[in-house]
Amino acid sequence: MSIRSTIEALIRPTHTASAHCDLPCGIYDPAQARIEAESVKAIQTRYQDADNFKGATQTAEDYKARALTIKELRADMVKEHLWVLWTDYFTPAHLEKYPTLHDTFWKATKLAGAAKKSQDPAQGQQLLDAIKEIDTIFWETKKA
Repeated sequence: MSIRSTIEALIRPTHTASAHCDLPCGIYDPAQARIEAESVKAIQTRYQDADNFKGATQTAEDYKARALTIKELRADMVKEHLWVLWTDYFTPAHLEKYPTLHDTFWKATKLAGAAKKSQDPAQGQQLLDAIKEIDTIFWETKKA
């Protein structure tokens, strides 16, 4: 037996485990994306009324600039949470049972990207509505 085959035999797993996600289920939840999307919408709302939210030490323009920066970060976090859920939790069997799932995720991540450019709270609500669709499907899969 060669050294290589001996080493391979020593490090080869003796048991094979399978799972459809990175860890046993229970770590994934669309709530993470929803919370960030709620922040996006709240910032969009406050941006519209910046004169009422500015602090004593900042102008409305400074407030708006900070709001945009934070909103863009939160929108990116929505996308990240959705991508992890889509790529690490959902399986081909889920897609078979929910044939609109791919399109639903595609639209939701597109809405998260659009939120980076929009200061309209109605746009933020569309993002929340899309996440709600994903949430509904997610919890249906957890019951199965």
